Amino acid sequence: MTLRYLKIGALAAAALAGPWAVPSALAQDGLYIPTFVYRTGAYAPSGIPIADGFKDYFTLLNERDGGIEGVKVVHEECETNYDTKVGVECYERLKSKNPLMINPYSTGITYALIPKAPVDKIPILSMGYGRTDAAVGSVHAWVFTAPTGYWSQSTAKIKYIASKEGGLDKLKGKKIINIYHNSPYGKETIPVLDVLAKKYGFEVEHLAVDHPGQEQKATWLKVRQASPDWIIFRGWGVMNQVGVKEAAAIGFKMDRIVAVWWSGSEADVLPAGDGAKGYIAAAFNAPGKNFKIHEDVKKFVYDKNKGSSPPDKVGEVLYNRGLINAMITAEAVREAVKKHGKKPTGEHVREGMESLNLTADRLDKLGFGKMMKPFKISCNDHEGNGPVIFQQWDGKQWNIVSDWIEPMRDVVRPMVEESAKKFAEENKVTPRQCPSS
Repeated sequence: MTLRYLKIGALAAAALAGPWAVPSALAQDGLYIPTFVYRTGAYAPSGIPIADGFKDYFTLLNERDGGIEGVKVVHEECETNYDTKVGVECYERLKSKNPLMINPYSTGITYALIPKAPVDKIPILSMGYGRTDAAVGSVHAWVFTAPTGYWSQSTAKIKYIASKEGGLDKLKGKKIINIYHNSPYGKETIPVLDVLAKKYGFEVEHLAVDHPGQEQKATWLKVRQASPDWIIFRGWGVMNQVGVKEAAAIGFKMDRIVAVWWSGSEADVLPAGDGAKGYIAAAFNAPGKNFKIHEDVKKFVYDKNKGSSPPDKVGEVLYNRGLINAMITAEAVREAVKKHGKKPTGEHVREGMESLNLTADRLDKLGFGKMMKPFKISCNDHEGNGPVIFQQWDGKQWNIVSDWIEPMRDVVRPMVEESAKKFAEENKVTPRQCPSS
């Protein structure tokens, strides 16, 4: 772990005993939006840049715009150490302050909070992670996975792999190994990969890596023995760094590894040096720091010495992901403020999420126009079905190596609806009636 992580981690360690203090009165006087973070532990290399991007975006809104529609954002971090129990404790401590949105940043924590959200009337944004069938808003009225979900991403991965093999029909007889973090997050895509394997005639083998993922030699020995055509890699935190180094050590071709979008950051590849060249990862945003949003962050945040990240880290993959997450949250809150006034509730923000329509024009105005694709949320579609793009590491930076790939909606939507129906039956949830559109 770098000195930077250790310094920030020392500060965050204090938060394990309780959230960073924000007086309740202050929370009531602004738009209270907490963030669950992990600036400490094995997942810090992934957690820190996301937390920094999140924090900087809210600082930007306060410094540049006076907040959201003129109402200041009150932002607070709660350190979870990527631990589900600690994350739930954060939630229980913070909910009395009436948060407008919760961003758990952990599939395990998201699963644990799903039953609580409708009771406490606090919406959850699990952006590109979490429980996939939360895409079905008629069942999961309080949870959102926008702009796209894990099963959609998996279908895009298979389409990307097929494009390199000469077409979907050429997947027949191929062998793909899915190496995954042995957690709810890691297991989430097993069902859709099994369905795709049957549909297209390829073989898929699932290999689990236990938390935190620092020991993977046995896993990669199996890879060497099996000699697969492709690897799908689904790690997080230190597991990513170790996995990339182990792949390089056995001489596996890096351009035959297609990673989840949470395994495709600078921190994941730099420790492997030249051995990481060619490594591929999915994404729902373009990499880099030359977007309009970065100009604004520099001018209104870093030039005022109010940034939370070392300046040279601004624009890294996960920092950008934090910016996007905060932007989606802020836009839902904006809809609520515009419609209901300066003191919106969680119910108002949920309504704002369900009316969210981030058009190309709106994304341009926000500074994200060239970074990501437009998406729209509705009552029954909490995913948005955003397309997926693929990036490749050249040893120094990430480069886009594909067009935007549309998910296989004909595969994914029936699966999530069936899964959501089962969830509703098991948990005695009566689905809402949503407009057919």
